[in-house]
Amino acid sequence: MSTLELSGVEKSFGAVQVLNGVDLSVSGGEVVGLVGDNGAGKSTLMKAITGVYSTDKGRITFDGIDITNLDPGKRREMGIEMIYQDLALAPQQDVANNIFLGREPTKRLLGLIPCFVDKSRIDVEAQEMIDRLGVQIPSIHIPVGMLSGGQQQTIAIARALTFKPKLVIMDEPTAALAVREVESVLNLIEQMRSEGIATILISHRLNDVFAACGRIVVLRRGNVIADLKRDETDMSEVVSYIVGAHG
Repeated sequence: MSTLELSGVEKSFGAVQVLNGVDLSVSGGEVVGLVGDNGAGKSTLMKAITGVYSTDKGRITFDGIDITNLDPGKRREMGIEMIYQDLALAPQQDVANNIFLGREPTKRLLGLIPCFVDKSRIDVEAQEMIDRLGVQIPSIHIPVGMLSGGQQQTIAIARALTFKPKLVIMDEPTAALAVREVESVLNLIEQMRSEGIATILISHRLNDVFAACGRIVVLRRGNVIADLKRDETDMSEVVSYIVGAHG
């Protein structure tokens, strides 16, 4: 069974049709690259999957359950995580706090009322996740704003993985990174794949898409115009679909 299944998904804003009956499936342990020009509908499609946008038509199922009308919080509880391009990190807070941002474990006062953030547990569990992923950072206690772009990206990935997702959507994770930092992000994507996590990678960097993804889906003007196996295509064919020159 596919982890994620989209069937005939449509979305418009006023008179502008942004998604035109999109069909897409992503299975556990599969890394799918989603590519297309600016305005192709990639961001809208991802927000439809995460529940940020409601859809006008079509159906979205996740692990066999219809999630079309579920809110973002419910979808997150089911295991759908998205790492946005701006990372949504708090630069003044330390690494550990960022990993648990918005979902901090609490201690109970006298064993009754949950009222204190359990910082010691945050530190322990954050360190465990950093160690498990092999993320290279000086310390979990330094402010995230002092880290490099690549380190911040790996913290955002660590945060997503702490909550045991089944699907992770990554929006341009390597766009602003140096070559060495790209490698560490691609290694984390491979680790996610090996753990059976489904991954959708949105990227303009086709080198990274070909390095990380087994399948490449091309979106153009709100339509899926190609769904290609990486080993059966090449960069020039993908580019020709993106720019509308194919066929």
